[in-house]
Amino acid sequence: MNYDKFGQAYCTQDELCILLYANPEQDLSNFMLTDPEQFNSSVERYYNEFKKLQAYKMLDVDVDEFDRLCQEQWSMPDEYRNMDIARWILEQCSHEAELQRVGEELLLYQEKNLFNLLKFLKYFVDTLRANNIVWGVGRGSSVASFVLYLIGVHKINSIYYDLEISEFLR
Repeated sequence: MNYDKFGQAYCTQDELCILLYANPEQDLSNFMLTDPEQFNSSVERYYNEFKKLQAYKMLDVDVDEFDRLCQEQWSMPDEYRNMDIARWILEQCSHEAELQRVGEELLLYQEKNLFNLLKFLKYFVDTLRANNIVWGVGRGSSVASFVLYLIGVHKINSIYYDLEISEFLR
């Protein structure tokens, strides 16, 4: 499996065959091939129930533009897409120290253009809760974010443990 600078996975037909030998039940629907013509013509001819594979194409944008385009395509309901996430997060604060910390973090999230990510995480956590799905207590440097704690991504209060946001958002 190969990855380009955007994180898109692609492979050659030979690499796909090796993957299929290792795991014959592999879902092929998300694979992109450098040259899918032979595979797709076989699907047309013999295996109509299979999906055709996409051709891998190197994108003609820089990484920042690619990131911006991807963030515009978060799959979430309009109520989350249109919410004022900064306001919602600020409303979760119960005292001045929390407001100060949230203000500092929100500026960093805004600077990195991550508000759509925060909206999606709110939707994701709400969906997990609504369906009684258990997720972890917290992992890695993300526990340094008090904003993520308020959204419910993790259960570690970074103010209580005096964790610096710079450990997460650098």
